[in-house]
Amino acid sequence: MNDPSQARRAAFRALIEAFLKERLDAKRDKLPDDDPKFAALAAQYERRTWLADAARRVGQIQAVTHSLKPLHPDARGSNLYCAPAALFSYDEVGSHVLGADFAADVVGNAAALDVYKLLKLKLDGMSLLDVLLADDPDALAGLSDDAAEAATWAEAFCALVQARGTAASHTRAKQLYWLASDDADPADDANYHLLAPLYASSLAHRVFQTLNEDRFGEAAKDARQARRDHAEHPQGYAEYPSLAVQKLGGTKPQNISQLNSERGGNNYLLGSLPPQWKSRGILAPLNTDSVFPRFGRSPSVRKTVRELRSFLESDPPPTMETRNQRDAYIDELLDELVSFAAELQQALPQSWTLDEDCELVREEQLWLDPYRAEEDADFRSDWEWMDWPAAIGKRFGNWLNSQLDRRLPLGEIEAREWIKELLLDEPPEDSEARRATWAGRLHTIRRRLEAPTYIPTREGK
Repeated sequence: MNDPSQARRAAFRALIEAFLKERLDAKRDKLPDDDPKFAALAAQYERRTWLADAARRVGQIQAVTHSLKPLHPDARGSNLYCAPAALFSYDEVGSHVLGADFAADVVGNAAALDVYKLLKLKLDGMSLLDVLLADDPDALAGLSDDAAEAATWAEAFCALVQARGTAASHTRAKQLYWLASDDADPADDANYHLLAPLYASSLAHRVFQTLNEDRFGEAAKDARQARRDHAEHPQGYAEYPSLAVQKLGGTKPQNISQLNSERGGNNYLLGSLPPQWKSRGILAPLNTDSVFPRFGRSPSVRKTVRELRSFLESDPPPTMETRNQRDAYIDELLDELVSFAAELQQALPQSWTLDEDCELVREEQLWLDPYRAEEDADFRSDWEWMDWPAAIGKRFGNWLNSQLDRRLPLGEIEAREWIKELLLDEPPEDSEARRATWAGRLHTIRRRLEAPTYIPTREGK
């Protein structure tokens, strides 16, 4: 029976030699058979010669998961290799979600990237670099028959993932000074940590791969075609609105990193615009006996009331100018009141006041649910008399005076012609503006119900 360990060592040796043969063949194709450089090239790609040179050149590159150059191509600070599985597991998405299945990036001299391509080769699901980091004896034997030589090369290759020198930032890198603690003196520079954010290269590569598969993969294409054909499909597909592409490295993406080169310099940026809020619709004023508290919470109403209160608290002289200014504030509030009522009348369904949770007083029901008169005889009878606008005016006056700490004489508000104020019946009859007002809609209902065209009051009964 063959020794399993011996077979595994041979497998590592074959993996390395197949890699070197492939690269040699690619260069041979560019040379004629009688070219004198042919022999020198073949010697260069002999396993022992190439690995010795690779162990020397590997110091020119560094394996990283978080790199600096994407932040600025001329930055010269530290890069980091942090295995995702060793990171703290947060609820938020980050490099830690990659687990053991991640693509490490490489920065440094692009001419030495062929060394990393060798170390990425996999056998039994593990890369050559991983098994060397684990000090696997079979992998070491695959490098060289000389144990000391193999150990030296392995040490050089494993240094690929180690930090180089003392951690340092750079003037062209992003930097953030963070106060060490809440109790620290912010005026003392010594109390700050210098944070140097890096680019999560391995995570960005996984995002790129995932989005590309979702956008251009065969499964996604089939799902989209099924939708166009109005056919069923076992899976859906993903869309990424407002997706942007950041190009790194220009015409030489390999100068940024190996993974950036594999992406052609393309890095996806997901849309991060604020959400476009959609109103959930106007809610009926249920479980309350009046809509005036809700009306009073409107920002524009609060602003006008605040200005009117400030004006009255200034104790203005009893002049015509004062009266006109005060009336202007009240008119502004009345405009808001009519708009508030119109919004409820248009948005809520007919007869919404029949809801068992509607506790509005009768006059506010008549005011805010006029179309209920089409199907409710008792409601129609009360609504046709049109004495409820005066009651609404009085309720408005009581509400406003409560907001002003009783600074406004209530009689002046009661003296308003509330039928005209609330119905806005000034536009000419049969005009487009008339039909658009509440008064116009009420007149339309009155004609539909064959009610009198004039507006009677109970005093005229």
